[in-house]
Amino acid sequence: MHLQSVWAASGDFCQQQWERIFRLCGSDPFKVSVFGTTVFSFLVFWLSNAFLLLLDVTGKPSALLCYKVQPDKNVSVSKGRIRDAVQLVLFNQIVVGVPFAVVFHWVMQRRGCSVLPEELPTFHNCLMELVVCLLVEEVFLYYFHRLLHHPRLYKHLHKKHHEWTAPISVISIYAHPVDHVVVNLLPVALGPLSLGSHLAVTWLWLAAVLVATTVVHSGYHLPFLPSPQFHDYHHLKFNQNYGVLGVLDRLHGTDNQFRASKAYERHFLLLGFTPMAQQFPDQLSKNKSQ
Repeated sequence: MHLQSVWAASGDFCQQQWERIFRLCGSDPFKVSVFGTTVFSFLVFWLSNAFLLLLDVTGKPSALLCYKVQPDKNVSVSKGRIRDAVQLVLFNQIVVGVPFAVVFHWVMQRRGCSVLPEELPTFHNCLMELVVCLLVEEVFLYYFHRLLHHPRLYKHLHKKHHEWTAPISVISIYAHPVDHVVVNLLPVALGPLSLGSHLAVTWLWLAAVLVATTVVHSGYHLPFLPSPQFHDYHHLKFNQNYGVLGVLDRLHGTDNQFRASKAYERHFLLLGFTPMAQQFPDQLSKNKSQ
């Protein structure tokens, strides 16, 4: 109830901001849903990636290199590789993303999802819907992702994403266009669609997903940010850790190698500044092992 009161106190502010967005798009639900969502996701993605992209290209500040998950890989990525990755990411965001947003808007309308400022949800509903969206994403991402690892599909679709055995942040949506739709877009969209969420909740959910996938693909286990060890291990081994939360990986045994690895010991939120590689070294020194 305290959180609800805080939410209510800020309700006028949130509604005012959504009204501004709504008016900026000409009070047209189509423009808000399609172009607004495209611009919003574009800004969140590239703002989240800006610093990490600079770090990948320059290797500076060098003080952060000690936080790399795979310390011997992608220290100063070549500009050619970065350029190729950025080009495909932009293609997926614009050429694939905009038509997907049009279809998403059409289905949202049929579903009865609102975009109106006066129909913003309560705190309780917003929180509940975000939790459900996370669970829906876990289920559909796990099975869609694992399906694309089938040998008959992998070499044609998902292999593109796995060109990076040591991922960097920008390659989170570096994928074959079909792969991008099946693995990156559909699992994220199905939660809001199934719930009939307000578009503002969808934007909040989308922002959380984009920031999270940037972090887990970053290749850096930085202090006070979610651990990337789980998904980084997937890029390293290919046949482990298909999900987000790890629940279905545990159920199906597709995290057995990961749970026996050093990466699993390092898979938690880093609340200090001592790198995981120092806290859990790959090999103990002779003095400690004796």
